[in-house]
Amino acid sequence: MNNKVIFRLVAFGSLAIISIMGLQAFWLINSYKTSQQEFTEKSVYALNNVAREFEKIGSPLPESDIIRQASSNYFVVNVNDEINANSLRYFLLREFNKVGLSEDFEYGIYDCATKQMIYHDFLSLDAQDDNNIKEDDPLLIYDEYTYYFGVRFPNRSLNILSTMTSSIILSVILLVTILFFLFSIRIILRQRKLSQLQKDFINNMTHEFKTPISTSGIAAQVFMDSEVIQANPRLNQYAHILKQQLSRLNDQVERVLRIAQVGQKGMRLNKEETNLSEMLKEIVAQVTTEVEGLNGKINLELPAKDFFIHADKVHLRNTIHGLLDNAIKYCKEEPHIKVGLKAENSQQFIYVADNGMGIPLEFQDKIFNKFYRIPTGDLHDTKGFGLGLYYIRNICKLHGWKLLLDSTVNKGSIFKIQLNA
Repeated sequence: MNNKVIFRLVAFGSLAIISIMGLQAFWLINSYKTSQQEFTEKSVYALNNVAREFEKIGSPLPESDIIRQASSNYFVVNVNDEINANSLRYFLLREFNKVGLSEDFEYGIYDCATKQMIYHDFLSLDAQDDNNIKEDDPLLIYDEYTYYFGVRFPNRSLNILSTMTSSIILSVILLVTILFFLFSIRIILRQRKLSQLQKDFINNMTHEFKTPISTSGIAAQVFMDSEVIQANPRLNQYAHILKQQLSRLNDQVERVLRIAQVGQKGMRLNKEETNLSEMLKEIVAQVTTEVEGLNGKINLELPAKDFFIHADKVHLRNTIHGLLDNAIKYCKEEPHIKVGLKAENSQQFIYVADNGMGIPLEFQDKIFNKFYRIPTGDLHDTKGFGLGLYYIRNICKLHGWKLLLDSTVNKGSIFKIQLNA
């Protein structure tokens, strides 16, 4: 994933987050305002009906300005006459029930002589908190009217929010989702940075090794070609050992470079018509000496006709070599290896079978991961980087092949490449 793709991902993600949060905030605010307006309209309608009831049994109401909203949750009603407390209680409960208001409320009656609220009561329409007078929180005096009663809804904001419970829950879920998205973006950026550092380290390390290995190889070859060295069997043996180890070290460096290349999205295969039968013969001939040196055997099983395949020769050769190297390395006794081509159910396979230590079932999916090696405690008898099978799996994927494994502990393993997957 290049920088442009990551930048676009972060930019579009941030824009989406801001848009979603803005819409959600707009929705919640509008929902709250709508609920508040609906509550106010119901309250005013009910209180106006209460005032009309008092008009029927007393003096006419003022022509205007009957109901005044003194604060967000406090209403005063001008009735222009003395108010009976019992009648007020009855009318309030009836009219609030009619409009569907289930809010707890408190009311008081103003006495113009003493300029105080002479009656103060708290009522709950759910019949649980009835007659619970709140003496510590008196109703405010409203001096503009002579005869009036005041009604206050102390839990108004809380009750409006309670009606928006589902919206609030959805908003919290959305917020958690957004936070998770931001956390995921942070993890992706961190992993990309670590992955890039890893690739840079591998590339720099292997390229730095190439020069001294090449120089040492030339020097070893000069020693081997020297008549003095050739005349001394012991020195000649050491020169050959040095040459072999340098060649082995160079192969390991090349393998690491190939692995780094596999991890790059832009890697391309150079496919061409390849005689797979001949390639297998050449590879088996190259490793036969090593296998026989361990008192082992390697058998090549091929069909009567040569088998041709469209593949990248270099990577295909490396893949088969890698499977054979593992078959040799992970064998505790004399290696007995079978390699060849076979057809099963109209499918063509390359297979490499060995009599090695086998792979436990719990590790069979993990061994194809980069740098993974089966844990062996403090023992490290078999050397390697944990890159071989990772490379092989990726080459198979790039060719469109399937890599299959059948392994039993202490009995051996069979790796099969399904060519026409």
